[in-house]
Amino acid sequence: MTAYPMHPGTRPRPAAPPPALVVVAHGSRDPRALATAVRLLERVRALRPGLPVRLGHIELNAPLLPETLDGLAASGAGSAVLVPLLFGRGHHVTRDIPDAAAAAPLPTRVAAPLGAHPLLVDALHARLTEAGWQAPRDAGERGRSVVVLAAAGSRAPASRADTERIAALLAARLGVPVVPAYASAAAPTVPEAVRALAARGRDRVAVASCFTAPGRFAAECAEAAPGTVSAPLGTHPAMARLLLHRYDQALRTGNPVAGPAALATA
Repeated sequence: MTAYPMHPGTRPRPAAPPPALVVVAHGSRDPRALATAVRLLERVRALRPGLPVRLGHIELNAPLLPETLDGLAASGAGSAVLVPLLFGRGHHVTRDIPDAAAAAPLPTRVAAPLGAHPLLVDALHARLTEAGWQAPRDAGERGRSVVVLAAAGSRAPASRADTERIAALLAARLGVPVVPAYASAAAPTVPEAVRALAARGRDRVAVASCFTAPGRFAAECAEAAPGTVSAPLGTHPAMARLLLHRYDQALRTGNPVAGPAALATA
């Protein structure tokens, strides 16, 4: 094929901007939650300069997700990928976020939640180590050791299955059993799990907080911990990398495009 030179008066078209990454947080009345989400987004921007990164909340905090999507459309953004700052496939992930995507004024994809992934285990392990967790020194100490994975909880079976998979990955990393427990909507609760483990001779118990930010659930689970308890995952670098991984994955796997302009770019 013959290559023709560009006309001297023409300029190459600028590359289309990438789809915006919209981090979808739950929202909280605790002001530390919003501050944590803002700092986490700063980490994401530092890892991917030039990528438009925005924050939207499901409830309780501004900006709410529809406001963020309206703002992106008004600014001329071509499309967006919604990445849940949530761990499992509960109601917010399976209904609320897809509904917001369907009503969005620009083409929008929904990424998978954070879920069971080695990067999440990196963050959980690091927070436990920071809190003072040490690997068992011998077989006797290993037989007394266990970690309770404290999660928000959901009535959705898929969400509980996701938490169980996270626990299994963390157990493989730590070399001790990891038992899922919940702050609400599912059983066992953290206090119930701690009591049941103690009755079986597991008295070297640490609690791994599977929460993105400080708040009521994280505080209540921490209060139930008999010993070591880790801080929420917050702005750990692995969390920023995991958000970008889910964003890239949604684009690579061709997640369905929602929104009224979807047919133009699907």
